Amino acid sequence: MAFADIPPQFIGLLYWIVTTAVGSCITSSKYVALSLPPEHRPFYLRNNPTEAKCCQADPCCPLKHHFEKLASCWGYEESCEPPHRAADPSCHSTSAPWVMNLEEAKQMFWQQADFGYVKERRKELQMLCRPQHPGDSSLVCASHMRYCTATRLFIDLRNPRRNNDRFAELQLYTSLPFSVHTTQECEVVIDRPTYFMKLDAGVNMYHHFCDFVNLYISQHVNNSFSTDVNIVMWDTVCFRYAVFSLLPRMRYGLFYNTPLIPNCHGTALFRAFSQHVIYRLNITQHENKERKVRVTLLTRSTQYRRITNQKQMERAMKTVPLLDVRVVDYKFKEIEFTEQLRITHNSDVFIGMHGAGLTHLLFLPDWAVIFELHNCGDDLCYWDLARLRGVNYMTWQRQSAVYPEDKDSSKPSRCLSTSPLSHSLMPEPLKGA
Repeated sequence: MAFADIPPQFIGLLYWIVTTAVGSCITSSKYVALSLPPEHRPFYLRNNPTEAKCCQADPCCPLKHHFEKLASCWGYEESCEPPHRAADPSCHSTSAPWVMNLEEAKQMFWQQADFGYVKERRKELQMLCRPQHPGDSSLVCASHMRYCTATRLFIDLRNPRRNNDRFAELQLYTSLPFSVHTTQECEVVIDRPTYFMKLDAGVNMYHHFCDFVNLYISQHVNNSFSTDVNIVMWDTVCFRYAVFSLLPRMRYGLFYNTPLIPNCHGTALFRAFSQHVIYRLNITQHENKERKVRVTLLTRSTQYRRITNQKQMERAMKTVPLLDVRVVDYKFKEIEFTEQLRITHNSDVFIGMHGAGLTHLLFLPDWAVIFELHNCGDDLCYWDLARLRGVNYMTWQRQSAVYPEDKDSSKPSRCLSTSPLSHSLMPEPLKGA
């Protein structure tokens, strides 16, 4: 094809390819594959000095402008001083007998639920299986083996021991009489780094994000955010590099029933997780041209946990000119998950009954409010999750204003409720975090 026959819209692309080839300046695929939010990249460069040095020497490295912020750190790095940490939680009062002042409260909350939690797991790491020769297998674990990394790992799943404990076949490990990287024993050898995850409960979004949050924390413990990873199972498998992710539900674990010091709010860790997911799924914040408060009401088509007077509630909210009200039912078969996140991420107020759908609060913008209409007796679940994420939380304090109902009056209520929003748009008092 002659040059004149090339469509005009492709001439610029061709020029870029030619000049790039002539100048021997091709952007490395590893920069593209990094796939981290821009605000996270200075932290990555600080924690990976070899790659930072390569970037400085590479005239085509697109990360050079991030070197201005290399003093920034997550908080778990050895040389990270508190003034340079990503962010500190806020505490509005002391919580005796746990702490004596606000600074101690902030530090305890940071250690319980922020990057201080990562720091503690990294401090626990010990070599349990030490290689005797270069290229031998190794196993490094945190205390109680709740997180591990392994190199040249051989797994035989042909005759695993079966009991009531999931992943029981991974409880026992021993040294091998052969070298994994040269053996003929392996049916398959996996070179790509592999994460093993023990799922919490695949029943709803809340429990799945217990898995995902701990997988993200494991990436920080491991200092690796590559997307070039997988999970593979065969009869006999050898892994060059394997990570056993932090358990989603364990004693003093994060996310599920986490014991937290009261009166503290906002972690850089959960905010970073939210940014990480939003960036990798390409979710954007739209411009609010009408300058209205964008209210999203999450409705349910299930039998229970419904708002029985929802129509009256919608009409009451729509009488306020400042509000832009949107009603959604997040059914996976009707609204793709990425579209659900786009709606949530572009909401200023997110309203719903107690249930897994409120896990969407993880992806609200920083200034947003999560409004749990009725907590169904589980008053700490989403309040604590909102505290971890750092968004504002509200629910009804005046229980007489909420009326649980049931189709069969002879049976105990299972959290159908009549919302007082249809009677009073801003009843008092409200509980805020």
